Amino acid sequence: MRLRYRFAYYLIGFTLGLFFVTAMFIGKDTRCNYFPNARVLNDLRNKPFAYSDEASRILEQGWVDSTDIKNSLTYGDVDFDQSNVKVGSGKRYIIEGKTVKNQVIVLEVINYSDKAVLKNIIRKSN
Repeated sequence: MRLRYRFAYYLIGFTLGLFFVTAMFIGKDTRCNYFPNARVLNDLRNKPFAYSDEASRILEQGWVDSTDIKNSLTYGDVDFDQSNVKVGSGKRYIIEGKTVKNQVIVLEVINYSDKAVLKNIIRKSN
């Protein structure tokens, strides 16, 4: 069999395979969170999220808002050296993120089995 016929059969099979894989995953809420940072942030985002009294007071000050918190939980970096510490029945995670005004903030989040609680927000100086 000639090379171009083999190549044509390969392309036909490859195209059909792509079609079936796309049809299988289209419309599903699939995520590929392979790295620990992505898994932790995804877990925190998918749980009911609550604010402690201290975090609510800091949010009332106006230099940070809930959009900054959501962005930090999406694009932030988990500091695993200080995180994964047992606190009661949950685990504490320290997440570094940025505000809309490009200020660095540090979030202290307690991850329970049924919810996530934002315990503290710290403004870091640049």
